[in-house]
Amino acid sequence: MRANTNLLWLLAGFFALVTVAYIIWGLVDPHQHSIEWAGTFALALSSVFVSFVAFYLSRVHGAQGGELPEDRLDANVDDGDPEVGFFSPWSWWPILLAASAALLFLGLAVGFWISIIAVGVGVICLIGWVYEYYRGNFAR
Repeated sequence: MRANTNLLWLLAGFFALVTVAYIIWGLVDPHQHSIEWAGTFALALSSVFVSFVAFYLSRVHGAQGGELPEDRLDANVDDGDPEVGFFSPWSWWPILLAASAALLFLGLAVGFWISIIAVGVGVICLIGWVYEYYRGNFAR
């Protein structure tokens, strides 16, 4: 997290420097001789936003009291690879659940009665996905 914070502070400084250069460039331009406010505000607010994120991450890093694997020189690749859960590679329930969600949004656009059918199909698919390992060949 320390590396991320340092990169974000560097990026905030870069945006601040580019903002100053943008103002000077607008003032030196022979056709304009004024500040172009839209780009100036966009660059300045980008610097402010990145500063906020960098400040937040530095406060979180200080409050944690620990180092992330990216911050340690003796860390392995596996140290930053957490367990994300168990997923069934052969399960059709997520595809059917996504189809019912698509049908639900189609029903909101076309006709409300389609949404009612989609909610019913979605509940069936969700129950099937949750209880997938309680029956059939893969029951535990």
